[in-house]
Amino acid sequence: MEASLDLLAGTLAQFLSIYTVILIIRILLSWFPNINWFDPPFSILTQLTVPYLNLFRSFIPPLGGLDLSPMAAILVLQLVSGLI
Repeated sequence: MEASLDLLAGTLAQFLSIYTVILIIRILLSWFPNINWFDPPFSILTQLTVPYLNLFRSFIPPLGGLDLSPMAAILVLQLVSGLI
Protein backbone atom coordinates (compact mmCIF):
# COMPACT_ATOMS: atom_id res chain seq x y z
CA MET A 1 0.00 0.00 0.00
CA GLU A 2 2.78 2.39 0.92
CA ALA A 3 4.65 1.60 -2.29
CA SER A 4 1.63 2.51 -4.40
CA LEU A 5 1.24 5.81 -2.52
CA ASP A 6 4.92 6.55 -3.16
CA LEU A 7 4.43 5.77 -6.83
CA LEU A 8 1.37 8.02 -7.00
CA ALA A 9 3.18 10.87 -5.24
CA GLY A 10 6.21 10.49 -7.49
CA THR A 11 4.06 10.46 -10.62
CA LEU A 12 2.13 13.52 -9.50
CA ALA A 13 5.36 15.37 -8.64
CA GLN A 14 6.79 14.51 -12.07
CA PHE A 15 3.59 15.71 -13.78
CA LEU A 16 3.73 19.00 -11.88
CA SER A 17 7.36 19.48 -12.89
CA ILE A 18 6.57 18.87 -16.56
CA TYR A 19 3.56 21.17 -16.42
CA THR A 20 5.70 23.89 -14.83
CA VAL A 21 8.16 23.62 -17.72
CA ILE A 22 5.26 23.84 -20.20
CA LEU A 23 4.04 26.99 -18.46
CA ILE A 24 7.51 28.53 -18.58
CA ILE A 25 7.76 27.77 -22.30
CA ARG A 26 4.37 29.39 -22.81
CA ILE A 27 5.49 32.48 -20.87
CA LEU A 28 8.71 32.81 -22.83
CA LEU A 29 6.90 32.41 -26.16
CA SER A 30 4.39 35.10 -25.18
CA TRP A 31 7.21 37.64 -25.54
CA PHE A 32 7.09 37.11 -29.32
CA PRO A 33 4.01 38.96 -30.61
CA ASN A 34 4.17 37.43 -34.10
CA ILE A 35 3.33 33.90 -32.87
CA ASN A 36 -0.02 32.63 -34.08
CA TRP A 37 -1.38 30.67 -31.11
CA PHE A 38 -3.85 28.84 -33.35
CA ASP A 39 -1.16 27.08 -35.41
CA PRO A 40 0.40 23.80 -34.30
CA PRO A 41 2.45 23.30 -32.10
CA PHE A 42 1.44 26.52 -30.34
CA SER A 43 -2.22 25.54 -30.26
CA ILE A 44 -1.29 22.55 -28.09
CA LEU A 45 0.43 24.87 -25.61
CA THR A 46 -2.65 27.07 -25.59
CA GLN A 47 -4.99 24.15 -24.94
CA LEU A 48 -2.79 22.89 -22.11
CA THR A 49 -2.12 26.18 -20.34
CA VAL A 50 -4.99 28.62 -20.88
CA PRO A 51 -7.59 26.82 -18.70
CA TYR A 52 -5.20 26.74 -15.74
CA LEU A 53 -4.03 30.32 -16.28
CA ASN A 54 -7.62 31.55 -16.59
CA LEU A 55 -8.22 30.41 -13.00
CA PHE A 56 -5.69 33.00 -11.88
CA ARG A 57 -6.64 35.62 -14.45
CA SER A 58 -10.16 35.65 -13.02
CA PHE A 59 -8.95 37.20 -9.74
CA ILE A 60 -5.57 38.77 -10.65
CA PRO A 61 -6.12 41.66 -13.06
CA PRO A 62 -3.31 42.78 -15.37
CA LEU A 63 -1.32 45.64 -13.89
CA GLY A 64 -0.23 48.16 -16.50
CA GLY A 65 -0.48 45.57 -19.27
CA LEU A 66 1.57 43.06 -17.27
CA ASP A 67 -0.11 39.71 -16.69
CA LEU A 68 0.95 38.38 -13.28
CA SER A 69 -1.23 35.26 -13.41
CA PRO A 70 1.56 32.99 -14.75
CA MET A 71 3.73 33.82 -11.75
CA ALA A 72 0.90 32.96 -9.38
CA ALA A 73 0.17 29.77 -11.33
CA ILE A 74 3.78 28.63 -11.11
CA LEU A 75 3.94 29.54 -7.42
CA VAL A 76 0.88 27.38 -6.70
CA LEU A 77 2.37 24.48 -8.70
CA GLN A 78 5.61 24.77 -6.72
CA LEU A 79 3.74 24.87 -3.40
CA VAL A 80 1.69 21.79 -4.29
CA SER A 81 4.79 20.00 -5.54
CA GLY A 82 6.58 20.85 -2.30
CA LEU A 83 3.71 19.43 -0.26
CA ILE A 84 3.92 16.17 -2.15
